[in-house]
Amino acid sequence: MLFVTIQELEAAINYWRSQSPSEGDELRICPEASALAKPYALMIVQGAQRVPVDVLDELARSAIQQFQKISQ
Repeated sequence: MLFVTIQELEAAINYWRSQSPSEGDELRICPEASALAKPYALMIVQGAQRVPVDVLDELARSAIQQFQKISQ
């Protein structure tokens, strides 16, 4: 089973935010950063340091995998 650390999620969120800055009056973040922010917030609340990749929804999994390919 593959895992993603909280540090990787934070880095991926920052990457996606830099690629597609917040927009609109409500400063909406891009879909990739939004999808990753949900498990990131849960990990903070639960005190978790890593999460299995297979529990991420499709968009979050795709966003983290794309980030991992780019950052290698």
